[in-house]
Amino acid sequence: MFFKVATATALAAALAGCAVPYSPAPIAANFPAARQEKLQAASHWNAVADHIEQRVVTEMKKHPQRPFYIAADKDASPFKRAVTNQIVTSLVKDGFVVSRTPAGAWNVELDIQAVTFTPNRPQYRYSGAHTALATGAWVLSDIDPAVGLVSLAGAADAFRWFHSQFAGGATPKTELIVTLSVGDQFRYYARSTSAYYVADTDRALYGIKEEDTQLTKVFQVQGGR
Repeated sequence: MFFKVATATALAAALAGCAVPYSPAPIAANFPAARQEKLQAASHWNAVADHIEQRVVTEMKKHPQRPFYIAADKDASPFKRAVTNQIVTSLVKDGFVVSRTPAGAWNVELDIQAVTFTPNRPQYRYSGAHTALATGAWVLSDIDPAVGLVSLAGAADAFRWFHSQFAGGATPKTELIVTLSVGDQFRYYARSTSAYYVADTDRALYGIKEEDTQLTKVFQVQGGR
């Protein structure tokens, strides 16, 4: 009797862990873990510009050589203005001609889309923690076994070094999708799109206007005595 109960329990547990074969909608699943840079300084903006410029000019080497032209945006945010200027600098530095007029030139367009998600997003920074094995010997668990054992006099420094790649603070609710395009009036010849986190306290630098959450109710007074 006990054997039958145990078998039934085990079978039920196994079936409970299986996904249903049919469902009215796709089952939500996570993407594989990935990393995304967080913009926190003006030097990061220059790095973004250099990165997308390199992607685009690599593709443009397949097409006829013309000057590049990128129109100035008088209403640009500090971020867009800095990235636009750095793209021009990168093109000139790499030996390309940047024209001040659009005639006969490739048109370069910079599009920046800000996306705001819900606050208090899940925090998945890294797994494992440093554990003292002996004096001067530490293990960083749940990482590559090839570097799991660290035997250094400054074990705390080793721990900080391993995790220095992770940005501080909570996962931002704000992200930017940055797209650089090159083309003419007929078609696109090269495009590069990247996504970045933005510190929520720096949203104004990216042209993101905070919504007015204050509720105002108007009362109309009629008559009087």
